[in-house]
Amino acid sequence: MKALLCKTLGMPNTLSYEDVPDLQPGPGQVLVGMKAAGVNFPDALIIQGKYQFKPALPFAPGAELSGVVLALGEGVKTCKVGDRVIAACPHGAFAEQVLVAAKQIIPMPADMSFETAAAFTLTYGTSYHALKGRAGLKEGETLLVLGAAGGVGLAAIQIAKALGARVIAAASTAEKLAICKGNGADELINYSTEDLRERVKELTGGKGPNVIFDPVGGKYAEPAFRSIGWCGRYLVVGFADGEIPSLPLNLPLLKGASIIGVFWGEFVNRQLFEFIRDLGEMFALIEQGKLRPHVSKIYPLAQGAQALQDLLDRKVIGKVLITNN
Repeated sequence: MKALLCKTLGMPNTLSYEDVPDLQPGPGQVLVGMKAAGVNFPDALIIQGKYQFKPALPFAPGAELSGVVLALGEGVKTCKVGDRVIAACPHGAFAEQVLVAAKQIIPMPADMSFETAAAFTLTYGTSYHALKGRAGLKEGETLLVLGAAGGVGLAAIQIAKALGARVIAAASTAEKLAICKGNGADELINYSTEDLRERVKELTGGKGPNVIFDPVGGKYAEPAFRSIGWCGRYLVVGFADGEIPSLPLNLPLLKGASIIGVFWGEFVNRQLFEFIRDLGEMFALIEQGKLRPHVSKIYPLAQGAQALQDLLDRKVIGKVLITNN
């Protein structure tokens, strides 16, 4: 089979597309033929050795996929060969064959495409867990989304609107903000040309947002937090900017505000029942047309390194996929 391998830690151009031996599932494992795989920021970190999880070399990156069950390991009774499935894995999705723990296999809805399925789990799972599970976002509240044109950002906009919230989307270009508007954002902030804190103050009548969704980190974290409303909730989702910010701890004190960490992968590991519940609720929202993954580009497996580089270069709007068709 073909796989995109990380044989030495580095940037995407160090990845190697090559033949590797076919895989065999062990006890409790499912072998999935990858049809589509989501490309996410942690994939770009893990190949550089900068992610929380550090697999042994060599390995294929990629943590979410959709595909068809090829074989079952001993003891697996939750699916069968030929089933169309969504799967999550620590790594390995950027390959023609992927080994997945049976508990991480999700049956695909009958009318869902492989592309939609691969674009869904991580971004929407993260954003749904953040907004509903961690922040308890309520109808009528105001949400500020930083990095709003990224995969989790657009998912957060759609989920917040489905929950009845008002959404302020912040991004770096007019093109990105137009996509945010098309996905339901009520108000827009271009933080390349506007003062983030002053614009938030203006749009909220000086009250500040109830919840801030931050997958970016970096220099916008502190001005965003300084704009938060009384008893606001600041969601720490990730650090796409590459810089982990520091905040003076008097700020949450003065606003009665909370800083809330969002680690979706560990949530799934520790609270699988709650994740399955969330998944059912999100599938229902997809059927209602309230959630719709924005896939901006699809790359063949052989060009997977370019997909990761485009992600690092901030050329991606919404979600990009790698396919094996």
